[in-house]
Amino acid sequence: MKAIRRFTVRPVLPEPLAPLHDLARNLRWSWHAGTRDLFASVDPGHWAASGGDPMRLLGGVAPARLAELAADEAFLASLREVADDLRGYLQGDRWYQTQAQTQAQADGLPAAVAYFSPEFGITAALPQYSGGLGILAGDHLKAASDLGVPLIGVGLLYRHGYFRQSLSRDGWQQETYPVTDPNELPLSLLCEPDGSPTHIALALPGGRKLLARVWQAQVGRVPLLLLDSDVEENDPHERDVTDRLYGGGSEHRLLQEMLLGIGGVRAVRAYCRLTGHPAPEVFHTNEGHAGFLGVERIAELAADGLDFDAAIEAVRAGTVFTTHTPVPAGIDRFDRELVARHFGGAAELPALDVNRILGLGMETYPGGDPNVFNMAVMGLRLAQRANGVSTLHGSVSRTMFAGLWPGFDPEEVPIASVTNGVHAPTWVAPEVFRLGARQIGERRTEDAMSVGGSDRWDAVGEIPDRDIWELRRELRGQLVDEVRTRLAASWRQRGASGAELGWIDSVLDPDVLTIGFARRVPSYKRLTLMLRDPDRLMRLLLDEERPVQIVVAGKAHPADDSGKRLVQELVRFTDDPRVRHRIVFLPDYGMAMAQKLYPGCDIWLNNPLRPLEACGTSGMKAALNGCLNLSVLDGWWDEWFEPDFGWAIPTADGTATDEHRRDDLEAAALYDLLERRVAPRFYERGPEGLPDRWIEMVRQTLTHLGPKVLAGRMVREYVEKLYAPAARADRALTPDAARELAAWKARVRAAWPRVAVDHVEAETATAAELGATLSLRVRVALGDLDPDDVEVQAVSGRVDAEDRIADAHTVPLKPVAGPDEGGRWSYEGPLSLDRTGPYGYTVRILPSHRLLASAAEAGLVTVPSEAVGEGAGVLMR
Repeated sequence: MKAIRRFTVRPVLPEPLAPLHDLARNLRWSWHAGTRDLFASVDPGHWAASGGDPMRLLGGVAPARLAELAADEAFLASLREVADDLRGYLQGDRWYQTQAQTQAQADGLPAAVAYFSPEFGITAALPQYSGGLGILAGDHLKAASDLGVPLIGVGLLYRHGYFRQSLSRDGWQQETYPVTDPNELPLSLLCEPDGSPTHIALALPGGRKLLARVWQAQVGRVPLLLLDSDVEENDPHERDVTDRLYGGGSEHRLLQEMLLGIGGVRAVRAYCRLTGHPAPEVFHTNEGHAGFLGVERIAELAADGLDFDAAIEAVRAGTVFTTHTPVPAGIDRFDRELVARHFGGAAELPALDVNRILGLGMETYPGGDPNVFNMAVMGLRLAQRANGVSTLHGSVSRTMFAGLWPGFDPEEVPIASVTNGVHAPTWVAPEVFRLGARQIGERRTEDAMSVGGSDRWDAVGEIPDRDIWELRRELRGQLVDEVRTRLAASWRQRGASGAELGWIDSVLDPDVLTIGFARRVPSYKRLTLMLRDPDRLMRLLLDEERPVQIVVAGKAHPADDSGKRLVQELVRFTDDPRVRHRIVFLPDYGMAMAQKLYPGCDIWLNNPLRPLEACGTSGMKAALNGCLNLSVLDGWWDEWFEPDFGWAIPTADGTATDEHRRDDLEAAALYDLLERRVAPRFYERGPEGLPDRWIEMVRQTLTHLGPKVLAGRMVREYVEKLYAPAARADRALTPDAARELAAWKARVRAAWPRVAVDHVEAETATAAELGATLSLRVRVALGDLDPDDVEVQAVSGRVDAEDRIADAHTVPLKPVAGPDEGGRWSYEGPLSLDRTGPYGYTVRILPSHRLLASAAEAGLVTVPSEAVGEGAGVLMR
């Protein structure tokens, strides 16, 4: 029989065991080995059955066992030690506090940062993530905690989380959505002083309301606020807003994103009011889903007396926007009229002009659709600082969004890059950690993995080859056991009987070269590229002297039938009795599986269509465990690849190669690398019977890649490059300064059509030789503007066959006379010829103001007309 109602009965811990409650509620246990070891000792059997979840463990331990532990002095001593360690972690100064104490940083570091994301992958015990975006957000919070950054995370609590994946008998992906009870999770309700739950309200069309409670997870030092619409006061439609991650139609997604952005800001305000936490000076939106946070902050400032334009300037100053997608199809876009219905009048933010809100997200640039509201476009317009998530992705993003800054080359589009990193204490296997601790001690190993700061991990060079190789085999063996367990469970779900599954005991071999491939299954990640030549792959798998074995995992989006067909194609190949002991597909890829998969593989394979991988952090997690990367030069691998610690798959990207031909070429290149370089290197043995050259590549991976791929390095870069400048800008944009900047921009935009370069001439006493100097004289029309409103620049560099300037160098010119009778000003300046070969220059005029973050911020630029250029010899060769 089924229960008509489900609720949670919480255990009552004996008083001596009370600290276990706090340890279970703080998610630091998910990356702190000592805390996990303590919980495992409570009841090893229940710990394993709970999947390593302290809340489930404590709910299942027998009272007699708890009483026994309450009288066990050895256990209580361990409990006190772990509790004291957490207390010191939460209260002690860390990297951020040390930085804040130095005079140079004291005025720049923000008092707090609010970090918004639609998903957070903290631990499998809190299933609120689907893939890389959420895992990255979770690692960002953990690293911020380790560094002491005063971050507040903001997201949604999905009652069904993301789906659980299984397979039908014929290999078709099936989805289930288990219900998640917040009372069974490591969460607590945010409550008012009278004990009643805090409610966040959004106004909806037709006089309806959307209410949400706020659940709090404690991620080390960082609070994570999760809004939950499943409250009794809501109508059924509104209760379902936070039902599923990335589920539902357009209106459903819009309501989710309004709740995340607008409701998220209100939740932060409530949290700071109730706890005394410093109010955020910087708001960071992780992708465009939370972009409405900027609109809510405009409304806050408007209520305090700022007009819309001045409020935009104030909001932009303290906002950071991170884009994670290199393709327009990955961006949330809504019908303009749908958005319009949900704002103004009897809907949300009635004090703001709906058309001004719509203008923030409309694609009013060449190639855009003005009837579409684009969340990424709004994110960029409302953030003074933006970034991609690898160097290559930053370049791709500057090109993709260049239409927002007309007249500027993509290189000058104000989108920077901070390459993603991963939280090593979460992803490094305990066995790898212990090997490092043997060399430099446990505390130094923890600091190296969490805080980072060094360019190399030279201590790895002192680890004997045999220790490294024995560790690699141990981890490979653990993966083999994990695969067999999961594969048997999957086949039982597919309808197989126990009598049919004897062959699983021989699946994989702990002495065979093991390749891992696990990720989401959009088409550009090319799950089935390895199947391009099935016969050749089969020969690789079954080679008698140098076999390979492959472990594959991945989920297709529930609505993506093309992705599901890719999964089915791969599963059908892995079901072939000839190869099923050498290649497996494991359903329901998630954090728990990943933490076994990354350490157990020798090679991590990544073969996306370049340059469609924004970063791709799975290879980073593998590298931290001594796994070598075999990847297309995309994302982070394009940035940090070296032959000393991995292989690059040659690519055939370019417009001249069609999609199918490209797949053929790149699959052939992959097979060649595996046959001729990877497998021979793995099986080659030196005088001591060890694969010396392979072990040296593992050592180089850990030594050189290890410090680079850390989330600690990533968060430090965010603090130094983005958060601190944003905090300074936020403080500078007082209400009066915001009004001044908004009025100045309006005046400049109105006057800009009359700004022109009238005349350019250059003189030199010598030939155009390296080291010579040109004297530039320029006459410009500024209309109603003054020289203080602009900067006139010379732009020079090498030119290509079409006279485009590459690697441009800019030099400001100085006003020397004006205005003349025609209102024109004269500028002069030297131009040094510091490069040989075809060389060119031009002149341009840009708006200039002390409160602009970049020359391109205003989106205005004037260059000479062709007539001026031809008459003045603007181009020199």
